[in-house]
This record gives sequence, structure tokens and C-alpha cells, in this order.
Amino acid sequence: MGTETFTALLEFMERRLNFATSHYNESYLDRRITARMRRTGCEEYDEYFDLVQEDPDEQEALLESMSINVTGFFRNPDVWEGIRDVLRTLSAEQRRVDVWSAACADGREPYSLSMVAHDEPAIDASNVRITATDISEPALETAREGVYEDSRTTDLRDQLSHLRDYEEYVEYDENDETVRVRDPIKQNVTFERHDLINDRPKSGVDLVTCRNLFIYIESEHKRTILETIADSLREGGYLVIGKSETIPPDLKSRFEAVDSRLRIYRTI
Repeated sequence: MGTETFTALLEFMERRLNFATSHYNESYLDRRITARMRRTGCEEYDEYFDLVQEDPDEQEALLESMSINVTGFFRNPDVWEGIRDVLRTLSAEQRRVDVWSAACADGREPYSLSMVAHDEPAIDASNVRITATDISEPALETAREGVYEDSRTTDLRDQLSHLRDYEEYVEYDENDETVRVRDPIKQNVTFERHDLINDRPKSGVDLVTCRNLFIYIESEHKRTILETIADSLREGGYLVIGKSETIPPDLKSRFEAVDSRLRIYRTI
């Protein structure tokens, strides 16, 4: 690695492209930059840095490559049983339930939330409002479309087996092996761009799901994002993070564990 050039590139991204590289693991940044180098035929960091400085289209492509889009319907099914319990509790306590799916990638997580609301008899789905946000506009475009394809490593119908009858909520096309989210599920979800690092908190949120983002973030910067989330939640609101993620010790005064195994917390 050309260390000096790599550092200069990160500084350029932070200063000129307004992307907070200092918040992310260096190994993650390097993997994404190296992928762009391969796509553009650049063999050295110096060559790629020159390209980025001169080409606005490559600047946009580089920023887009930094978006974290690893997702799926009902990822970690046991966690989703916990989320179902939280939604059931909230629905019993109050009329309207406001949910924020933060870093939602291509939309499968917020649509999973909507499907649970429709699937659970104890929840009035018409009173569940889900705001889904991501930093990537192309990811949000895919999410709004709500059409997903099977792949060599992904069986969408298997992901949806968490539901009693997934065909109530999606239409599966056998010919091109795609799942299209049905309109009643889409109606509960609103998509918008939001940068968890730089943008302001929301307010009065009952449940935030922000799963498998923090594994890419430097430890000292997790606090910034979690404070944004904590400030967005109402008193007693819930937070769900990834199963391999933890709340930093200096923020444990703001959250209490509801289920430490499933990484479900409440604000104190």
C-alpha cells in the first residue's frame, strides 16, 4: 500500500467529498477503494488518486462504493422474534408506533418490519409508520422499487419463510426469480436519505433498528452515531443492533438491555 497516497486520498474524501473516512475502519476503506481501482484499471494508489481528483463521475462512484449494502429479509430470524415482541408491546401500549430503520441499504429490513406488523395479529399494522434511511441514493431507489432477485447465494423464499404465508406480502415470479413487495407492505414505509454521522437526530421514535453498521465503524466514532440514535428515541424507546455489536461502556448509562443475547435495548 502506498501509505502516504492512501492517507492523502482519505483526507481528500473527508475534506472535498464530505465523507467521514475517519469514522470507518481503515481495512474497510481499503477494500472499497481497491475494488474501485480494479474497476477503473488503476494499479497504483497514485494513479487512482489522480483519477479521483480529476473525474467527478469517479468521485460519485467512489462515494457510492462506500455504502454498506449487506442485507436480507429477516436476517438472524431469532432476532426477528425479539423485534416482533417489541412491536407487539408497543402496539399494545399506544395507538401509533414510529419505527426508524437506520442504514436500511436496499430496503429489505424495513419491508421485513412492515411484514411483521401485518403478520402479527396483535399488531394494528395501519398504525405502524416506518421511516427507512440510508446514505446511498441508488440503494434508496432500489428500496422504493421493492423488487429483489434470487442469486447463487440467496434464496429469497427461504429468507421469507419466517412468515406464516409470505405470498400475502410479496409476489414471487418463477420465470425471472424475483420478489416484488406488495403495495400494502410498501405503504407503511417511507424512504429518505440520512447520514447518521453528519445529519441531525429524529424525534419521538419508538423503535430504531440499526444492525451490522457498527462493525465497520471505528470504536471512538460509534458514540456519535449512538448519541444521534439515543436523541431520536423517546424515553423508553427500543434499539436493536447487530448480534456481533455492543454498546460502548460510556453509553451504557443511556441504554438498558432488554435481551442482551439479541442485542435489544431500551433508553433509560
